[in-house]
Amino acid sequence: MSRPPLQRFPYWHEAVLTLLLAGLLAAAWRFDPAFVSPRVQIELSMHAWELALLALPMTFIIITGGIDLSVGSCMALCAVALGMTFRAGAPPFAAAALAVALGAAAGALNGVFIASVRVHPLIVTLATMAALRGMAEGASKAAPISGFPEGFAAVLAGDVFGLPVPALLFAALAVAAAITLRKTPLGRSLYAMGHNETAARFSGIAVDRIKFLIYTLSGAVAGLTAALYVARRNTAKADVGANMELEVITAVVLGGASIFGGRGNVPGTILGVLLIHETREFITWRWSKNEWNAIAIGALLIVSVLLRQALSPKGREEA
Repeated sequence: MSRPPLQRFPYWHEAVLTLLLAGLLAAAWRFDPAFVSPRVQIELSMHAWELALLALPMTFIIITGGIDLSVGSCMALCAVALGMTFRAGAPPFAAAALAVALGAAAGALNGVFIASVRVHPLIVTLATMAALRGMAEGASKAAPISGFPEGFAAVLAGDVFGLPVPALLFAALAVAAAITLRKTPLGRSLYAMGHNETAARFSGIAVDRIKFLIYTLSGAVAGLTAALYVARRNTAKADVGANMELEVITAVVLGGASIFGGRGNVPGTILGVLLIHETREFITWRWSKNEWNAIAIGALLIVSVLLRQALSPKGREEA
């Protein structure tokens, strides 16, 4: 069956998302021009980096047909561990390194059950989502930990040549992720696993090893994100990252990744993150009604899926 004309363009989904983002910013400018000013956008961008960072490894996972529901809870546990380690007398940067290591260990635990025990990712990460959040609440007794030194925030949440440190970290990781997907055997293996895992195994791809790697990476990035959050907010508490996993998955799927695996890319994920971020911030900026955010983001996701189905060959999702 021949493709619709638009779909012959390889980046048709990204083009649609770009048009949606441009339309959103144009509408925001019409209602309140101050919102789209560079100064305001730079200030508001600090709220986007946690979501953006977590979306990168989630893109890898969803391309393979997997999912990680535990990233928000992992972020909470790592934040609490950072705070408790600092309160016990450790230097804040050593505590941050511990948070990243703990996140990697939690991700590795997911990877072991998914790759070696062969439990479905949805079941494994649903269990660790509850377990890690419970551990964070129990360890901290739901009490926030604050009082981090100014130098900690200056390094992890400050600016370098006028650019926020989290933005520079995200840019470096996004470039690395894009190159991995487009130019390396690992990237080709991720797509092959998403299209047909059994065929990927028979072709000699180390499926179990790759699954372990990407879930460990997801946990490590959750630990890094927790450290950045604590530095920015000067507080570590057990409700860090609440509902973050849903926003991350929404951003990746909105960006064009298929939950059935085999499709997705970094530019699409970035556009998905931008759409969610700008929608959320404008609603809060204009109407101060956070409850409308869930409705608007859900509508964006539905519109994106409907457009994809309308422009894809009938009866199947384009890979």
